[in-house]
Amino acid sequence: MLLIPAIDLKEGKCVRLRQGRLDDNTVFSDDPLAVAGKWVAAGAKRIHLVDLDGAFAGRPKNAGVIHAIAAAFPDIPVQIGGGIRDEETIQAYLNAGVEYIILGTKAVNAPHFVKNMAIEYPRHIIVGLDAKDGKVAIDGWSKLSPHDVIDLAQQFEEDGVEAIIYTDISRDGMMSGVNIEATARLARAIRIPVIASGGITNMDDIKALGTVANEGIIGAITGRAIYEGSLDFSEAAKLAESF
Repeated sequence: MLLIPAIDLKEGKCVRLRQGRLDDNTVFSDDPLAVAGKWVAAGAKRIHLVDLDGAFAGRPKNAGVIHAIAAAFPDIPVQIGGGIRDEETIQAYLNAGVEYIILGTKAVNAPHFVKNMAIEYPRHIIVGLDAKDGKVAIDGWSKLSPHDVIDLAQQFEEDGVEAIIYTDISRDGMMSGVNIEATARLARAIRIPVIASGGITNMDDIKALGTVANEGIIGAITGRAIYEGSLDFSEAAKLAESF
């Protein structure tokens, strides 16, 4: 199981939000490229980037920083989400060296787009499903859709996406632990890999997730915990890889 460090970008800086609220953010660094280098040096085998401004604007807002990180670490797969609504954006990121494109709001609002992009760019399209009480949230988590997480995940599996990133938004940035039960339930319901996100706080969370890793959970994204120091990334990454 991979432990994947998250770098959330707002106005060119590395920040963390609580429960996806732009007005409740903590700036951790003015230099996201240096932050990426820190996690790579600590053993990261993949980097998770989020264009927070892009997610709310519906178009890329931190593309320059994202391109710079992808170029600086060509051997480390980078996955990017936030504000990706058209094929031109996807193509620009892939051309810049980004490995995986994460579709979120666009995937829920226009599922045919996911299918088309999965055909056009096989092995590069990931769908991010952000949920609360089993329902999928959209538009930077500002709205809850009527869609059930498992139903949508099964549909996107049929469409040929590479993986599903599952975030329990009630736990994201709250340091309250992972929703193991919901993550494992989703992983059991589909054949493509699941990447867990939201709530990882300490080594106990890594161990708990490890107990269900064989259900099809290939990775876990961590953010606030590694920035605030409740989780040592290097040690946690080694533990995750043992599962």
